[in-house]
Amino acid sequence: MEPLLNYLHSVYPMSPELREHLQLTVRIRELKPREFLLKAGHICNHIYFIEQGLLRCYYERANEEVSAWFMPEGNMVVAIESFYDRVKSHQYIQALEPSKLWYVHYDELYYIYRNYPEFNWIGRELTQRYHVLWEKLVINLRRRSAVEKYQWMMDNHPEIIQRVQAKHIATFLDVSEVRLSVIKSQAYR
Repeated sequence: MEPLLNYLHSVYPMSPELREHLQLTVRIRELKPREFLLKAGHICNHIYFIEQGLLRCYYERANEEVSAWFMPEGNMVVAIESFYDRVKSHQYIQALEPSKLWYVHYDELYYIYRNYPEFNWIGRELTQRYHVLWEKLVINLRRRSAVEKYQWMMDNHPEIIQRVQAKHIATFLDVSEVRLSVIKSQAYR
C-alpha cells in the first residue's frame, strides 16, 4: 500500500489521520492476465490504483473489441461515467499482465471527501491530471494520420508498445493489424 500512499501524498500532503484511515479502508485486488476488473453492463463501484501490472479498457463495436486506453502501474483506473453517474458501464477493463491494485468503494471515497478536507485537494488535482491526459490522447489521436499516431505512441508511451499485443494497439490506433505491421516497419527504418 505504500506506493499508493506515497503517490497520494506527492499530490498533496496528507494528515496522519487520513493516512491511517486509508490504511484501514483501502483494499487490495490481484488480477491474472485476461481477468476482468469490470465488464460492460455492470456499475463500476471502485476506483483503483495500479501498483503493478497493465490494464486495458475496451468497448465493443460491431462485435469487435476496440481499445480505448492502456494504463500501466502508477496510475489510477476507473470507468468514469459508470463510477460517478452510477450507471452501467459500456466498457470492459481487463488485465493484460499480472496486476496488483489498491481500491476504495464509491461510498468510502465520498466519506473520505467529507471527513478529510485535504483529500478534496488530492481528488481535484488527480481529476485535472487525468482530464489533461485524456485531452492530449484524444487530440493527438484524432488529428494525426495512422503513422503519426504510432510515432506519437513511440515517443510518449514506448512501454505500452513494448508490453501490449499488436492487435490491441491496432484497435487503439483504429487500423488493421496488417496496416500496423506496415507502419511499424516504416517507423523502424
